[in-house]
This record gives sequence, C-alpha cells and structure tokens, in this order.
Amino acid sequence: MDNPDGRRVFLDASGSAPMTPRTKEAFLAAIDEGWADPERLHHESRRSQALIDGAREAIAAVLRSPVERTLVVPTFGLAFDRAIAGIAAARRGRTRIVASAIERRPLLRIAHRSSSAVSLVPVDDDGRLDLEAFVQTLSGGDVSLVAVQHTNQEIGVIQRLERIHALATEAHLPLVVDATASIGHIDPPRDWDALVADPCDWGSPRGIAVLAFGAASRWSPVGPVVAGKVNPAVALAAAVALEEREEGRVEASTRMRRLTDRLRHAIHAISGAEVFGDSTISLPHVLSVAFDGVDGEALAAALDREGFAVGSGSACTTEPSPQSHVLAALGTVTLGNLRIGLHPGITDADVDSFVAALRKVLAGELARRPRG
Repeated sequence: MDNPDGRRVFLDASGSAPMTPRTKEAFLAAIDEGWADPERLHHESRRSQALIDGAREAIAAVLRSPVERTLVVPTFGLAFDRAIAGIAAARRGRTRIVASAIERRPLLRIAHRSSSAVSLVPVDDDGRLDLEAFVQTLSGGDVSLVAVQHTNQEIGVIQRLERIHALATEAHLPLVVDATASIGHIDPPRDWDALVADPCDWGSPRGIAVLAFGAASRWSPVGPVVAGKVNPAVALAAAVALEEREEGRVEASTRMRRLTDRLRHAIHAISGAEVFGDSTISLPHVLSVAFDGVDGEALAAALDREGFAVGSGSACTTEPSPQSHVLAALGTVTLGNLRIGLHPGITDADVDSFVAALRKVLAGELARRPRG
C-alpha cells in the first residue's frame, strides 16, 4: 500500500462525501428527537416534523429558494421525478422535453417517461452547452420544459445558466436545474425555475434529496410527496452539513482547486494520459482522466487495493459501463475513465501518495490488460 500511514483515502467525493464530526453529532442527537412518524398528530411526531421544517428552512436559505416551495424527499431520483413530471403535467399540450446531452441518466429516463420526445442538445469539447443548437431546439411550440445541469458530476464543467435561463425564459419555457454536484462547492445557481440538490454530495448521510420550485413556477404533483418518508434525523444532518460547508466553502474550494491543479499537472506528465474539461470553468474538486489502452475499472480496482477509493465509468448513472455517456458526448472514446472527487478532508500528502500509487499501478500488468 502506497499510503504511508496505512489509512484509506476517499477520492470519490463526486456524489457522496464523508460526514464531518459536527454532522455526525447532529445526526445522532436528532435520532433521539426525531424517531416518530412526522405525519401523526401527537407531541413526538410534531417534534419530528419540526426537525424537517427546520432543515427545509436552513437549506432554502442557502439555495435562496422560497421555503414553502422547498421540499425534501427520500431520493434525488424522486426529486427529478417530481420536477420533470410535475412541470410537464402542468404544461398540457406540450409533448417534448429539451435537455443537454450530458444530463444524468436517471433524469433522462424520467424525461422520456414524461413526454413523447426528448431532444438532446450537444455540448462543446469542454462539455458546455452549444447555445446556438439550444436556441434551434427550443423552436416548434411543442416544448414543455428545459433541463440543464448547473455542473456535471463527472467532468466538473459549469454551465452558463444565466444565459441558458434567459434563452429559455425568452421562449416562455421553465428551466429545471440539476444542482446535485454544485451545492456546497461553488455559489448556488440563481437562474432556475426548479432545482434538485443531493445532500450526500455535501457530506450528509444518505436518505434525503431537495427539490425547490421558483415563486412563479407552475407544477402539478404527480403522486404524493410524502414528508413522512423522510428520516427527520437525516434532514437535520443535511442542513447542518450544508451550513458547515457554506461557512468554510471559499477557503476549502480554493485549497481543493490548488490540489486538483496539482493532480492535473502530475497526470498530464504521465504518458498516454488525457484530462477532460477546462480547469477555469469547472468545479474545484472534480477531475476526470483516462489513460490510453488502460481499463478504467481495472485501474480503479487496483487503486482500491492500494488504499485509494476513486470512481470509474459514469458518475451520472448507477449502471456499470466502460464508456461514459458524458465522455461520448464530448466525442471521446476510452476503455473507461478514472473519476477523482476531493473533499475538504483531503491533504497535500494524500494527493502525493495518490500520484505515487497511480504511477505504480499504471506500471503493472493488471491495469493494462483490456477486458476480454
């Protein structure tokens, strides 16, 4: 193991991040307070509901969303469903959804289920939406909504939401924004009509997602949004984790940007390496790379044995695949990429140890053996 002190290093914080001691403490304390079903009428249930309501208020304050239109649901898949299907249902007679080609696959599946057609807008080599193609795709009068990420979980690209929202508004179309990769890392987006966030990405325990609608957004509930299915302790922990992230976000993001730049520079120096995305328009903590002729999943497995947890394939799906649809949209063909996601607990020594382990593993036969 190339990690000098023998501890494991988690470098897959693009979608989930370790809980901090402060978040764990809040979570454990809330379990004692919020164990009852919040939908019932007795004192214990009202106490559980108060935890959820307090969490909604705290999260809404960060998102700058109306509290009464900020909902908590058990999963981000359900949040996508409520946003996409709910807005599409409210805009009867419009049968097509427009989305970027690098949206998360769960969102795209819901879009296909909620409409008769989904038009995918291409992106440039850095993963940014092709605005000219976007405008052309909005024409026709049959579009119900537009779905565009704030940032991509895999390559970290930040979309030009201000311009995208202006174009959608000009066409009288609501914009659904997937902010599951950006909240807690960069400034929350301001330009959206509906927004989905995943607290796991900012260090919350699993079991909650956030869905917010703008003050003027129209939507029709499709199936019940059941607050009682949300664990009140998780809701409180999510709010505490987000508050903690926001308190130290600027400093942490600056430090993680420096660390990813170091990684980018070190990996660029490795023969056959390709680093995706432009560091000037990307998240500070995410890096996606590939190595010519190297199986990404085998490389991730070998690094795991060295004590480093990294991702491979697409961060935008739970389905195993050697080829990411995000990289395919960029026109890249690989045997599978390596996805690196830093969190505030990562140190310079962790990065140095990882680079040493990566060089060691790349020199081995396992990572170079193509899948048969």
